[in-house]
Amino acid sequence: MKKFFEDMKKDLKFKSAGPGKKLTEDASAKPQVVQSSGPAKPCYVAPTEGAQKAGAAALARIEGQPRPRVQTSQDVIRLQGELDTYTTGQNICNLLQGSNVKDLAFLSVTGVYFTCPLTGATLTKSERDVHIKAAIFMRFEEDAVEASIMMVHTFNKDREKVKAAVDIISKYIENICKNPTEEKYRKIKLSNKVFQEKVKTVEGSREFLEAMGFQSIMLDVEGQEESEEFLVLMEHDSESLEVMKESRDRLQRGEPVRAQLDRQPQAFRPSPNAMRFELPPEFYNLTAEELKREQQQKNEGVDKNTMLRTKAMREREEQRERRKYNYTLLRVRLPDGNILQGTFLAWDKVSVLFQFVRDSLVDGWQPFELVAPGGHKLQEDLELALNECSLVPAVLLTFSWDAAVQADIAAGGGKSSALLKPELLENIQTLS
Repeated sequence: MKKFFEDMKKDLKFKSAGPGKKLTEDASAKPQVVQSSGPAKPCYVAPTEGAQKAGAAALARIEGQPRPRVQTSQDVIRLQGELDTYTTGQNICNLLQGSNVKDLAFLSVTGVYFTCPLTGATLTKSERDVHIKAAIFMRFEEDAVEASIMMVHTFNKDREKVKAAVDIISKYIENICKNPTEEKYRKIKLSNKVFQEKVKTVEGSREFLEAMGFQSIMLDVEGQEESEEFLVLMEHDSESLEVMKESRDRLQRGEPVRAQLDRQPQAFRPSPNAMRFELPPEFYNLTAEELKREQQQKNEGVDKNTMLRTKAMREREEQRERRKYNYTLLRVRLPDGNILQGTFLAWDKVSVLFQFVRDSLVDGWQPFELVAPGGHKLQEDLELALNECSLVPAVLLTFSWDAAVQADIAAGGGKSSALLKPELLENIQTLS
C-alpha cells in the first residue's frame, strides 16, 4: 500500500506555468477544495482496492498522453482572412480528421487548456478529467476524508443521486452522535436495500465511511447460516464524535473539483493582422461533416440575409448559431496599438471579459470602455454571455479609457505609463 502511494506521488509531482511544461512540486499551489476547520483529523484509512486500481489506471493513461505543445512566437499565427470569415471550414475539417501536429503552426492558438486546482498542472481537454481523478486519489495520503468527499462530488454526475447518498450518510452519523452507546447504529449491513440502491451506487461513499473509521467485518445474522458483511464503527469518545460531525458538514458542503479554463493571456505588438484568426477544432461544437456543409454553403454563395424569414425563424437560427461554439478567442486593441488576447468560454459573462482586461492593466482601477465591431459599446453590468453579444468565435475589440477620468488625471499633471503589466510585455509577440 505504501509503495502504491509513493508511485502515485512520483507520477503527479509536477506543476505547470504553461502548456507543455513539466511540473515541479509546490504544496502551496494546492488549494483546499474542501476546507477543514476541526481540531483533529480521523486516522488515515487507505482507499478500497477498486479505488487503487482506478488511480493506477488513471496515472497510466496520463503517462501515455502527449503533453500540450508550447505556443511559440511568430510561427503560431499566419494570415488567413478577414474577421467575418474567421476560419476556413476545410482547414478545421482536416484538423478534426487528424492532421499532422506540424499543421497546427498556422493556428492563432495551439489549443484550449485547463488548470487543475489541485496540482496547478496545465492540461488539454482530453487530459483534465483523468488527471483530476488521479490527483484526488493522491490526496488520500494527506486527508482521507477530504479525498473521499472530492470523490463523491466529482466522480458522480447525477447530482440528485449524490444528494440522496449524502443525506443517508448524514443520517448514519447523526444517529451515532445522538446514540453513541447504541451498537445497532454503528453497524451498516451492506446487503441492506437502502444502502445498495442509494449509497453503494455513489462512488466515494464507502471510502468516506471508511475514512470515518468504519471497518469491514463479517458478522453472523440471526436466522441465516452464512455470515454477512457489515461496516462497523468502534465506540467513539466525545471528541471523536465531534470530528465525525465536522466531517459530515464537510460532506454536505462539498463541491465538484473542476479544472479552470486557462485564458492563455498574450500580448502582441501593433499589427494590421489583428482581425485575422485561425482557430483549432476545440472552439467548435460542430462535427467535421457539419463544418464541411457550412463551408460548401459559403462557397455556393448562400446568403441567408436575402431569404424571407419570420422573427421566430431568425431567433431560432441565432440560438443555433450561438450553440456552434464552445470557446471564443478575443483580442483587445489598446490605445498604444498593442493587442491583448485571451480565451474564454462562449457562455462566459461580459463581466468576465472586463475583469480579464482589468487584471492585465497596470492601472486597472481606472474606468474604461470596450467597443465591439460595428461600434457597439459593451455594458459590463448587463448579465449577458459573450455568445449572446455575438462575440464568438473570434473578435477584435477596441479599448478606450473613460475620457472624463483621463481629463482629470491630465489636469492634475498625471502622466500616462505602459498600459499592460510588465509580465505581459516581457513576453510580447508579433502577429505575422
